[in-house]
Amino acid sequence: MIMDLKTIISGVNVLNTIGNLDLNITNIHSDSRKIKQDGLFVAINGFSQNGTKFIPNAIENGAIAILVEPDVNIANINFPNVAIISVNNTRQALAISACNFYDNPSKKLNLIGVTGTKGKTTTTFMLKSILEAHKLSVGLIGSIAVYINDEKIEDTDRTTPESIDIQKYLALMVERKVQVAIIEVSSQAMKLDRVTGSEFEIGVFTNFSEDHISPNEHPTMEDYFNSKLELLKMSKFGVINNDDNEVSKIKSLLPNKIIKTFGIENEADVKADHENTIISDSYVKFPVSMPGGTGLPVGTVLVADVSPLADITVPIPGKFSVYNALGAITASLFFDVTSDEIKAGLKDLRVLGRSELVPNKLGLTILIDYAHTPSSLESILTAVKTYAKGKVICAWGVGGNRDSAKRPVMGEISGRLADFTILMTDQARYEDPLKILKDIEIRNYSYWKTI
Repeated sequence: MIMDLKTIISGVNVLNTIGNLDLNITNIHSDSRKIKQDGLFVAINGFSQNGTKFIPNAIENGAIAILVEPDVNIANINFPNVAIISVNNTRQALAISACNFYDNPSKKLNLIGVTGTKGKTTTTFMLKSILEAHKLSVGLIGSIAVYINDEKIEDTDRTTPESIDIQKYLALMVERKVQVAIIEVSSQAMKLDRVTGSEFEIGVFTNFSEDHISPNEHPTMEDYFNSKLELLKMSKFGVINNDDNEVSKIKSLLPNKIIKTFGIENEADVKADHENTIISDSYVKFPVSMPGGTGLPVGTVLVADVSPLADITVPIPGKFSVYNALGAITASLFFDVTSDEIKAGLKDLRVLGRSELVPNKLGLTILIDYAHTPSSLESILTAVKTYAKGKVICAWGVGGNRDSAKRPVMGEISGRLADFTILMTDQARYEDPLKILKDIEIRNYSYWKTI
């Protein structure tokens, strides 16, 4: 792919330039190691590294144009035959340039973003499966991998990829005739402009609880919530959990936006029958009531006139699975799905690492779950205790160089709810693993017994 530089930076807030901008660009990236011949390097200042440090590496790899932060004095940068462009915000500039370079693929797709503290991954897989049962071609970008229908395109290492990668994946989906693209959108992705320039049809907000409060993430819960709220502000339509006290406020915060609700306890557009919900050690089963005929367009599709459903079954145990399914069902109704398609899409669902049942010959219920926050850990353990027939053993750990305040909180939760807790090392990064374990143990000595 080749595009002239001026077209690529169209819409970017350019402050100053040095050099010739009449250049043809073949690639863009913020990682100097991934720059190739005739590339555009965006020198982002990260949390630990200054992007300008890597300009020589980028040029050596083939960069012919560089975008820099406004505090960089471009008069002091002297590289012959290289255009230097000062912009107001390099992360935003990267996102806009990526959209331009890949010809704005989100405009050619029905793009759905899913945010929330918990349930993003499972909800996206549920929604993908329902829409595929409706015979739509669906792409997914999330914390496990990038998929186009049943094909895994690439593994991922973060909830929401960098903006240039998002646009690359969306462009590939357009090329492959995908109709709906679904993406997990983290609060950090919103703060760091990873989805800036993308056009969302639907934004789904699963729930909200404390997480990611640290110097390098969110300074306050208000900042954390507002970052997630931005997704719904960007979306044509919203889908929210009406049982979550904070999330339910969004309808009043965005009074001019069409928002559909789901829930179990409170009144909602899509509601599970709480009294007749069954939660076992291997599935959840629940009836759902839904309105029909609301006529909300997504592309050229209308919401179906769906009659009440009976006995939706999802092979993922826990009350949270009901909520995740309700969020997916509500979003899917924008695409004229039928009751049978919803049932078919959910009945055999399996999501790696999300309340994933491990087959075994011991007759034990073994679950793998990515419960990396206090609320997630409490949710999974509370759910397990409702159907566990024996002792609950919880083996877990937390990553290093991340929110340390949650460690003793999670330790208290596991010590209180599990019969046995096994602490393990999990991606210690640059921290001492024993220090991490001590952080978990603090304040919780009454729960721990040394074996």
